[in-house]
Amino acid sequence: MDILSAARHLTRPFLFTADDDGAGRSIGAHGLIGDGHTAALVRVDGAIDWLCLPRFDSPSTFAALLDPERGGITAVTPRARPFRSVQRYDPDTNVLETLFTIEGGGVRVTDFMPWSDDSRSSIHEVHRRLQGVGGTVEMQLVFDPRFAYGADIPRIDLGEHGVIACGANGERLACVAGQGVGWTRREQGGVEATVRLRAGEQRWVVLSWDAPRPEPVPAYRPFDHLRTTRTLWRQWSGGLQYDGPWRHHVMRSALLLKLLMYAPTGGIVAAPTTSLPEWVGGGRNWDYRYTWTRDAALAIRATNLIGFSPEAGQFFHFVRDAVDAHDGLSVMYTVDGGAVPEEQELAHLAGYRGTGPVRIGNGARRQLQLDSAGALVDAAHLFEHFGGALTLRVWRKIVSVVERLREDWRRPDHGIWEPRTGKRHHVHSKLMCWLALDRGSALAAAFGDATLHDAWRAGAAEIHADICQYGVDPTGAHFGGAYGDPYPDASLLLLAVHGFMDDDAPLMRGTVDWVWRELREGPYLRRYRADDGVAGAEGAFVLCGFWLSEALALQGRLDEALEVFNAHAAVTNHVGLLAEEVDPRDGTPLGNFPQAFSHLGLINAALRLDLGIRLRDEGSHRSPHLIREMARRLR
Repeated sequence: MDILSAARHLTRPFLFTADDDGAGRSIGAHGLIGDGHTAALVRVDGAIDWLCLPRFDSPSTFAALLDPERGGITAVTPRARPFRSVQRYDPDTNVLETLFTIEGGGVRVTDFMPWSDDSRSSIHEVHRRLQGVGGTVEMQLVFDPRFAYGADIPRIDLGEHGVIACGANGERLACVAGQGVGWTRREQGGVEATVRLRAGEQRWVVLSWDAPRPEPVPAYRPFDHLRTTRTLWRQWSGGLQYDGPWRHHVMRSALLLKLLMYAPTGGIVAAPTTSLPEWVGGGRNWDYRYTWTRDAALAIRATNLIGFSPEAGQFFHFVRDAVDAHDGLSVMYTVDGGAVPEEQELAHLAGYRGTGPVRIGNGARRQLQLDSAGALVDAAHLFEHFGGALTLRVWRKIVSVVERLREDWRRPDHGIWEPRTGKRHHVHSKLMCWLALDRGSALAAAFGDATLHDAWRAGAAEIHADICQYGVDPTGAHFGGAYGDPYPDASLLLLAVHGFMDDDAPLMRGTVDWVWRELREGPYLRRYRADDGVAGAEGAFVLCGFWLSEALALQGRLDEALEVFNAHAAVTNHVGLLAEEVDPRDGTPLGNFPQAFSHLGLINAALRLDLGIRLRDEGSHRSPHLIREMARRLR
């Protein structure tokens, strides 16, 4: 079997012609590598066009993804055109492989960031192994970093063993490729070199952050790091406790979530990128390199259910410590639990495909989002449910959060989708307030506080009645997005997921059907249809589709749930990664990439659907029994 034929068994091939430099490729035309502190997007043509060093939320070093001219890039790419490339992950790892083929030859590039199970020993390096696998191929090496989000064009010094970029604020990034490489300066910036590889030959390219000088390649011990990194990833992924029909998708989602976890604290960033647009030509470009409180319960449930309870515990402890440090609950935190910076626009960057503005920081940090309290208490409830034990100190913090919520739940807030139009009485926010008191009452019983248990149960009942009185559409057929404004909103699907009322109740079935009907775009789902104060269009929201699949499964509608799930699992890219949104016309990825929310939704929906199918196949044919059992096991 020739090289290209073998590649077709790994993943979909990409073709690059003479005038294709890869810059116009889809957001999804990337794999991701990382080291537990930050992550790099590796494009299918061998370019790294997004990397922040040394942390997820540090200023970018390579940001050609947001501006090909000013952003900075590093690449290993065949000089000959046309060439084909295929990309895959080494099974059960986050080690990425890209196979390039030209007429008469081929080169395999293995990309990784050295991984350690000790967060203190991260070395912030990118290692790239080039192996000749047929014929002779000339590879172009490019090194053109731009520090401070492209605002700082560094001085690049050439040395005996490689080159080093030196920034205005003391940043240093070395690039080494071994002896005999002749680096020359490029007219457009940075340096380049050509290396020739014959079958059986190999060469390493190493990028090293904060390096004093370029060292000989063996000094970076790339073979040892590759062996260790592969071994550690396989040992970690071997803990997966799911062997259902979507094991490949669940495994890749778990590996991705681990990549997005900041190892020193356990916080999971929503995405490793900023300002990738929710619609090309629109203005919905946000910085997602932070940790949202509302992700906690989703992550704790998903990771525990598939066997990764240490990660679930780490994330819960991150949120606990952040709440404690700030003496209160915030919408989001930096990866070390600090305050998210004020939002600002970077006018010197053009944006992805010219779609500006490029933003850093996040203006939603100061919004009132009452659902965050529900997420925190639900996370604590799940932590206990899966075998953890809350301390008295944590319990006291939960008491302060829930007691404040007993008054605040009556207030309007900004809601889950962070609109810029002001506050409303969002049904989803009220739902999460109900969830906080409902789950909190169970925790109160565990801590022996009968007074709080009774008070919070009564409070939950009051909120429940309020939602049923003011949150239902005037027709009485379904819930609406906000009190007095019953617009369709996909977050209403969480009424079913959180068990607000019997899943088979006419009001719940009516809500699920109405949301699906009103927000459907082909096989996908919009978030809502309402003015949110932000100009520009957006795509269909991947997480909402997985919520729909869960809600349908809970109602015993397994065939419909399966259809929705498969449509959304199908929009993973060539290496199994999901964006925040998709273009409903063709499934093209949109928004920040890859997105933790989307992968959390996939895991939870896969488990819910798998359980429903197994129960049905085991003979639980009666729908009410099926629904109750699915709810009992996964809520």
